[in-house]
Amino acid sequence: MRKILRKGAPFVIIAASLAVFAACSSGANEALNEMDTPPVNYVEEGESLELEEEGVPEDEDEREEKGEEGDEESAVEETVNRELYLLDENGMVVPQTLPLPKSDGVLKQSLEYLVEGGPVTNLLPNGFQAVLPPDTEMSVNLEDGVAVVDFSKEFTEYDGEKEQQILQSITWTLTQFENVEKVKLQVNGHELEKMPVNGTPIGDGYSRANGINLESGDVVDVVNSEAVTLYFLAQSGDQTYYVPVTRRVNVKDNSFATAVEELLNGPMVTSPLVTDFRNGVELLDEPKYENGVVTLNFNEALLSQMQATAVSDEIINMLALTLTEQDGVEKVAIQVNGETNILNEQGEFVAEPVSRPSQVNTGKF
Repeated sequence: MRKILRKGAPFVIIAASLAVFAACSSGANEALNEMDTPPVNYVEEGESLELEEEGVPEDEDEREEKGEEGDEESAVEETVNRELYLLDENGMVVPQTLPLPKSDGVLKQSLEYLVEGGPVTNLLPNGFQAVLPPDTEMSVNLEDGVAVVDFSKEFTEYDGEKEQQILQSITWTLTQFENVEKVKLQVNGHELEKMPVNGTPIGDGYSRANGINLESGDVVDVVNSEAVTLYFLAQSGDQTYYVPVTRRVNVKDNSFATAVEELLNGPMVTSPLVTDFRNGVELLDEPKYENGVVTLNFNEALLSQMQATAVSDEIINMLALTLTEQDGVEKVAIQVNGETNILNEQGEFVAEPVSRPSQVNTGKF
């Protein structure tokens, strides 16, 4: 049975949009309002916003105390959002965009925030967990697009059932940076050709081409098939988020059409994920690619909001995230029956091509 997102219905999974789009009109509103919101410093109860009285000097202790507090506030503001690939309650590897302190060693810092019991602890969204064993330490060297990670011996003390997720989490976290193409692993200076517990092959390095949250569906001919990464929806409590999955499909002439068709097919029946595409949605033409933009022309079944006059934010996001995983794709232009001036669910025109959101699944929930 096709698992469709139904907004406003109790106990049914709903979807949260990303920063570039406005909040949904119903159940997903709460999640969207939390996403991509700049940090806000609130005044604690009992504190004052009053200005100093003119002509009344402060004593040295007061100046020093305020100076220290000012430094602390500045330090809190010195953060930058990074994608950390964490495990959700379904055991899937999911990007969560969290504010990390600014650091020169961003590759090492990102991995340090994947360590269980490490600095990520107070930032973890509900239902999520870090993937690296406690007390794991590491160093990272970048060589010609390859991030070489040297772990301490604690790295080998993980649950073998999570081995692939750990490898995917490390790889996708590091390859969010444009200058990192693939990852090689070491333990105490000794290179790993395979993972130390269950022996998942690493070979000459691991990259996004190896996939994430690999589906175990129908077996296809590896030689005549290709991997496509799709973004569906999942839920933690009453909040929703986007989840990438990699599916092997038969090779077709137009890889963009293949990606869209698989997205329309929806998640596997046994998957906890859902979609917001209704039955009957079809591409009317082969996707067209020009100067980094893929143009998609759908039938009117794509319109599911505002009495079937607008496209949902979730659909826009799923298309943008999925298509921009394809090499060379920077934006997605969405049409309905050849018309470019379609509405989103806020009643605004989506006339310009949509870029990939720079931050996925933001906010603590």
